[in-house]
Amino acid sequence: MKSILIKGGKLINEGAQKHSDILIKNGRIEKIDSTIDTKADIEINAEDKHIMPGIIDDQVHFREPGLTHKSDLYTEPRAAVAGGTTSFMEMPNTKPPAVTQERLQAKYDIAAQKSLANYSFFMGASNDNLDEVLKTNPKNVCGVKVFMGSSTGNMLVDDRTTLEGLFKECPMLIATHCEDEATIRNNAKIYKEKYGENVPIEMHPIIRNVEGCYKSSSMAIELAKKHNTRLHILHISTADELDLFRNDIPLTEKRITSEVCVHHLYFNSDRYKDLGTQVKCNPAVKDQSHQAALLPALLDDRLDIIATDHAPHTWEEKQNSYFSAPSGVPLVQHSLNVMLEFYHQGKISLEKIIEKMCHAPAQCFHVKERGYLREGYWADIAIFDLNKKWTVQKDNVHYKCNWSPFENHTFQGYIEQTIVSGHLAYSNGQFFEDKKGERLLFNA
Repeated sequence: MKSILIKGGKLINEGAQKHSDILIKNGRIEKIDSTIDTKADIEINAEDKHIMPGIIDDQVHFREPGLTHKSDLYTEPRAAVAGGTTSFMEMPNTKPPAVTQERLQAKYDIAAQKSLANYSFFMGASNDNLDEVLKTNPKNVCGVKVFMGSSTGNMLVDDRTTLEGLFKECPMLIATHCEDEATIRNNAKIYKEKYGENVPIEMHPIIRNVEGCYKSSSMAIELAKKHNTRLHILHISTADELDLFRNDIPLTEKRITSEVCVHHLYFNSDRYKDLGTQVKCNPAVKDQSHQAALLPALLDDRLDIIATDHAPHTWEEKQNSYFSAPSGVPLVQHSLNVMLEFYHQGKISLEKIIEKMCHAPAQCFHVKERGYLREGYWADIAIFDLNKKWTVQKDNVHYKCNWSPFENHTFQGYIEQTIVSGHLAYSNGQFFEDKKGERLLFNA
């Protein structure tokens, strides 16, 4: 591998900022020092730039196998890398779903051939695959995913007895999508009787309401406490759920952790008027009162991780009526940009952004030798110009679906280079694909 020397940038890492050079050899950070005078195969001038650990996104849907008309394990990792995300953890609701060890391994095999970013894949829980779940190796699989709300195939698990078995027997981290299915179905029935198929999109957060989120999240936490399960609740979207989580102990001591996604921080239900089904997702984007509660909870550590739940669909699919338009938003390329916008508004520090997008996922999932700028760690690094402005347009969106809810929006903050496991994978709009990402390993 080519050695890389990064000169003159300001590092944001472990709660501090400092000017340092970084020397990378054999995929790892060999030296961090105020001045490094040595030759390298590639030298990057990072003067007036900021340097951060690569983002670890613990929740994405890259759709391969089976749904590759929307996205795949080639296109979406490229988009991730262009946005400063160097590692991802992908969800099992593909087609077929990853509910057996054989199907799970097949996804790893595809990623090894195609993914520019580092990768891991969740094992999927279903109503009847506990034996398969228990075969999962915690040293090289990020966790087990349980859909306690709508999903595809046989992946909805809302039977109390089945959940008891999973929470009791599974020694690994369980990540949950928490929405109460009975609540959603009852609400959907009411609005379908009123509007037929043409339910206004503004009804989405009323159908997939706050009560449904809280009822499911509180049950997951009840089960986790009962069985001492390592539980991570994904995409918290309501103010009501926030008091379910602790901030009086360090993340490393928590058995129950939480995540917030950039779209729930950035959008509220007013945006259904102009964006419509572009921001239809599950859990739904809620009203301003819920949006306003999420960022303070992130800052005070009730919410532990920032992720995307990147979930692309084609533009044509999104143009359907309410019940037919699929839920999900493409986000992974622009997650850092969203958070930098909050920084420029004075709402969050750079150090806190890096904590929640890089350090905390590494801690929460026990990711081995990633998530920090440390000598000896894998060199996963993003270099960005904090003040450069640029506008999202179709010709710079790298998703296979070729659209973004941020189109025509101007962000302040531009990712210039991304280094993945010591390989310069992206630089100023150009990808370098002669080396693929690495499989994530975990300190089980």
